[in-house]
Amino acid sequence: EVQLVESGGGLVQPGGSLRLSCAASGFTFSRYGMSWVRQAPGKGLEWVSGINSGGSSTSYGDSVKGRFTISRDNAKNTLYLQMNSLKPEDTAVYSCAKAYGGSWSVETNGMDYWGKGTLVNVSS
Repeated sequence: EVQLVESGGGLVQPGGSLRLSCAASGFTFSRYGMSWVRQAPGKGLEWVSGINSGGSSTSYGDSVKGRFTISRDNAKNTLYLQMNSLKPEDTAVYSCAKAYGGSWSVETNGMDYWGKGTLVNVSS
């Protein structure tokens, strides 16, 4: 059974940092692209970042470019999202998602499994 479990969310002040983790199990993690997506209160799903299966290629949404860094440790079956210079508009539930193939997907129809998410609240 595929499982994706996020952790690392919490309350942080504007300008602060957090590192999210996504522990994967039930599939060969190193073969699949992964993404982070988020959903702010009352808003739709937003793709945040993606990484290919080997970790050599990454991409970011315009709203987080230059502030967030995606990475993965295939030996530990874990995906990460380092978030710096956080803003109140970054407040959302962050989820990791598995792609069908070796590259990431920007669209939800290219993702076949999601975690339940972890809440990030950026507030003073």
